[in-house]
Amino acid sequence: MGILYNIGIKSYQGLVKFAGLFNTKARKLSEGESAVLDLLKKNLHPDGNYIWIHAASLGEFEQGRPLIEQIKANQPKQRILLTFFSPSGYEVRKNYDGVDFVSYLPFDHISNVKAFLDIVKPSKAIFVKYEFWSNYLHELQRRKIPTYIISAIFRKEQNFFRKDGNFFREMLHCFTHLYVQDEASKELLRGISVWNVTIAGDTRFDRVISIHRNAKELPLVKQFTDGHHTLVVGSSWLPDEQLITQYINAHTEQRLIIAPHEIHEEHIQQIESLLTRRTLRLSQANENNIQEAECLIIDSIGLLSSIYRYGKVAYIGGGFGAGIHNILEAAVYGMPVIFGPKYGKFREARNMIAQECAFSITNYNELESLLDTFATQPQQLAATGEKAGQFVVKNAGATDLIYDDIFDTLFGKKL
Repeated sequence: MGILYNIGIKSYQGLVKFAGLFNTKARKLSEGESAVLDLLKKNLHPDGNYIWIHAASLGEFEQGRPLIEQIKANQPKQRILLTFFSPSGYEVRKNYDGVDFVSYLPFDHISNVKAFLDIVKPSKAIFVKYEFWSNYLHELQRRKIPTYIISAIFRKEQNFFRKDGNFFREMLHCFTHLYVQDEASKELLRGISVWNVTIAGDTRFDRVISIHRNAKELPLVKQFTDGHHTLVVGSSWLPDEQLITQYINAHTEQRLIIAPHEIHEEHIQQIESLLTRRTLRLSQANENNIQEAECLIIDSIGLLSSIYRYGKVAYIGGGFGAGIHNILEAAVYGMPVIFGPKYGKFREARNMIAQECAFSITNYNELESLLDTFATQPQQLAATGEKAGQFVVKNAGATDLIYDDIFDTLFGKKL
């Protein structure tokens, strides 16, 4: 199986390079991967001793960020290397100043792995949520480098738990410790004799609380929403937008803020064509024209987590595609959350639905019924929103638990 795995990695690298001839994201990945070892040699301290933190993409970075910031706060001289596999993570956070260096992770070839670890000389390796690279994990184990995974969640359909999954199970035994989100994950791991497991919860709760605490003031958005029942739509895709615009076109007493997942010009124009009401892009807004607008399109990145504070109800996109985006960024502001049917992989969505502060819809009629209820029954809106906010608060604390455990600390001081 190991031979097939290595052939697969080589083939995947070749496919990415070929795809780069036609696709910008693939080209950035191929170019970034090919240059990364030289960049690391040039930029890293020759003594190494980095804490290496790996995040697959932007979402996993946000999940790992509370731990990164706690390490830097308590150990300011500690060097940290942050790696990404996806260009969508690297390109957005390549200048993140909370670590000492940000790079791509070289493809998981044995030669790359050894060269990477020789340069970085990590004192610890921390993977966020997932991405299990066999050669990296086995070489970290061989070099006796403590290796952890945080905020991990496991499902019974994963390869680790199949009868023929020995190759994948071996990767789990390379970790010094696994910090999982829930009891179900721990039980699955026990079933394959992985015992070094702690239920720590999800560091994303700590992250969204920090975002809430440091939310940006956006005077134009506040002016747009003042005195109006406003629906905030975050990270939307076309199937979400078709439902939302149908609703908002028919309910002129409500206002809409929509922050699509993709903000290129063609998509923004597509959203504008779906709306029959007065629509304005945030990039073109000023104190005068925003008073006339009824629908506000957020055509920039980095503002959504602060914008939720100005709405009454949130709709989160992705639920009619691969899966929903981050619902906690909205819930932390104490507002009901709505999304499409593809939420099964997301523990927080399942739990919030069970507590009746999040809702999944499959069609327009279900969406209309929910939104009408929240618009016309303020007491139910307030009670549901309060439950959503309390859900976030009650699930915080994973970062402290993980930090104290990994670094054997008491109140931030090394014992």
